[in-house]
Amino acid sequence: MTYQSLKGFPDILPDAAAGWRRLESVIHELARRFGYGEIRLPMLESTDLFARGVGEGTDIVGKEMYSFLDKSDPPESLTLRPELTASAARAFVQHSMAQAQPITKWYYIGPMFRYEQPQAGRFRQFHQFGLELYGSPNPEADAEVIIAGAELLRMLGLTNYKLRLNSIGTAEERAAYRTALLEYLTPLSGDLSQESVRRMEKNPLRVLDSKKAEDIRATADAPKILDVLQEESREHFERVKGLLAASGVEFTIDHRLVRGLDYYTRTAFEFQGLDLGAQDALGGGGRYDMLIEQVGGKSTPAVGFSFGMERLLIALQHAGLAGDMAPEEDVYVIGLDDASRAWAATATAEFRAAGLSAECDLLRRSMKAQMREANRRGARAVVIVGGDELAGRHAQVKDLASGDQKAIGFDDLLGELKGLLARPAAPHTVPAPVQPDRTEPISES
Repeated sequence: MTYQSLKGFPDILPDAAAGWRRLESVIHELARRFGYGEIRLPMLESTDLFARGVGEGTDIVGKEMYSFLDKSDPPESLTLRPELTASAARAFVQHSMAQAQPITKWYYIGPMFRYEQPQAGRFRQFHQFGLELYGSPNPEADAEVIIAGAELLRMLGLTNYKLRLNSIGTAEERAAYRTALLEYLTPLSGDLSQESVRRMEKNPLRVLDSKKAEDIRATADAPKILDVLQEESREHFERVKGLLAASGVEFTIDHRLVRGLDYYTRTAFEFQGLDLGAQDALGGGGRYDMLIEQVGGKSTPAVGFSFGMERLLIALQHAGLAGDMAPEEDVYVIGLDDASRAWAATATAEFRAAGLSAECDLLRRSMKAQMREANRRGARAVVIVGGDELAGRHAQVKDLASGDQKAIGFDDLLGELKGLLARPAAPHTVPAPVQPDRTEPISES
């Protein structure tokens, strides 16, 4: 029997994984600059956590979660995490972080799981990076998180995006808006898609988030949530906008930007890639001051975001920035006969022990084939040894970027290689394969 990966669970092969490592290194550096500590959360949580934190009326809880009963007596319902904001909130409460420090700043990277039909841009296992900031109700916290998202894109070299910004108010303000929106939508239900008609019953704000043409037309003149905000929420939003403008972060007010998850309040935002087609949300989030209380803690203000890792990799590919993600090797050691191949194996081990990335031929191929392999692997230099070199205790060292080649004595070989590798590398132009994207639209994450 030949086995295949499960539907919607793609493999990430080594060439593609090089791009993932580069992206992850940028994320870790961003978090260091902004003072966020990494949290690694479990894959499995109680199903009730997501029902309470995400909301039982959402598509995530109603349709998309991987849930099952465990072997305990009585059995408990467990769920593979469909998102990590609720899990992080659970950890915040469980470990009494509010008592430990006034502000808690966490970041995470990892896989999520949602059961839905795989298609271009969506898989059942996908990956997200996110920031969580707990403890501050002030607009400065909202602005910090949004600025961090913009800085991530800058560090990656991505410029073709739009930052959409809105405020969805407090729970009370949103309830008033829900009433006004339903009054507007109900006479137009015949013009809406079936999905939006269904959403009207549970969460009419989600109708505004629809990408379907008929829904966009029908809601063109819908009331705006900003019109129902009270003075405190208006001031909060104005302060967020002012802080972003002062930091040089450009944004667009988008009255259609809402959140389908129950825990969101006030600020909502999304970074939209402009060359990604229909699945164009790079990342987004907002403020969720009600979440900690919903998962059993004391009322605690919070704000954060999540970015789709696959979506970011595809954006880099579209922008022509994925070329330098290919794996690079420091040294490829070539032996031309049995004795020199034995030397090559020993030298390769010594180079590795000294901290270099080194490889040698394991198939006893010709010199021409080994040179092709060195180029394929992105080696910076090759070390070539045959019978004459062994007898003279030297090796031919070739810089593959410049083409320069010279003989180096065995005793000086490691130092010479380190000096060569310390020089800036020429740009690597081998395109890195990128796995297809899977990130739920940000209004669902």
